[in-house]
Amino acid sequence: MCHLRYNEAMKKRAKPPESAPNGPLVAATSDVFTAVLWSAPKNEPLLRDFISAVQIDHRQLPIREATVLNPFSIKEFKADKQYVLDVLVRDESHRRYNMEIQSASHPGFYNRTVLQWANVYSAQLRVGEDYTQLLPVKSIVITVFSTFAMLQNLHTVFEIGARENPDVLLTDHFEMHYLRVGDMIKRQMVGLTDLFSGLQHWMLFFAFGATTSEDKMSQLVQNNPAVMAAYEELQRFTMDTKMQDLAFRRRRFLEDQRLYTQFAREEGLSLGKTEGISLGKAEGIAEGIAEGIAIGKAEGKAEGKAEGKAEGKAEGKTERDIEIARAMKLKGYDLKAIAELTGLSQKEIKRLG
Repeated sequence: MCHLRYNEAMKKRAKPPESAPNGPLVAATSDVFTAVLWSAPKNEPLLRDFISAVQIDHRQLPIREATVLNPFSIKEFKADKQYVLDVLVRDESHRRYNMEIQSASHPGFYNRTVLQWANVYSAQLRVGEDYTQLLPVKSIVITVFSTFAMLQNLHTVFEIGARENPDVLLTDHFEMHYLRVGDMIKRQMVGLTDLFSGLQHWMLFFAFGATTSEDKMSQLVQNNPAVMAAYEELQRFTMDTKMQDLAFRRRRFLEDQRLYTQFAREEGLSLGKTEGISLGKAEGIAEGIAEGIAIGKAEGKAEGKAEGKAEGKAEGKTERDIEIARAMKLKGYDLKAIAELTGLSQKEIKRLG
């Protein structure tokens, strides 16, 4: 059933894009595009500007240097394979920034982002090295879907603070930054102006870069040079048919993975429910039989005991009557009188010695 529904859904998935002479078809939140964008050495000023905007909005200093530690290789990349396209950046102080795009939610999403932070953090040390060599790691996660329904800030930051006083941090090595592009669109930009202007411009680019003309984008971001340079990179990326096809195949692969996982989960829940009912019914019958046997045994024991008492009592009475009849017979009492007194028949009395 799971495979049947999955195949039906696959038939309805997106079709390959046609050429786009008048504008981009690739979303600015495509993880292939952002990996290409940030990995190009010429785009280091753009990367530095973006990270600095996140820093400043969190009341921290901008960075002066941004080196990509895992540059994206288009030759090695396969769109239909399980690749993680997070971009790992190091600043001038050797602090690390793990940057990722998340286009769809899943049950383990938040745990996955924390695990990725932990992987980057632990990778700083080799066996036997001193823990004092560890440096801060910051994760910057751009979400295209709604997150943290109970929180309002479009730039949501998590740190490890004391419950008694959250301003007291266990360590400054842990920071999780969620840039909630999906929530910004859903709320129709409510909360955007609360952010630092530079970060506002980057959020607008990620949200509308693929659907907005150059003039309109320039107005939205107040002609921010770094953001407009990123917009031009998106235009060039989209006009490259090979890149456009690569981004599409990547998106389709991720959609296929999500669909299959979703249907497999639903099928597992359905089978589990059916099996659970069956097992529960069998266990219920078994428990019922066991309970019935126990109750029956108890009731049978009680009834047997009562019947035994009655029979014993009756037998005891008969023995007493016989003794009385025998004694009366020896003393010469009339058989009829003995029978009336003991309840025995005259024939029974005659047989008595």
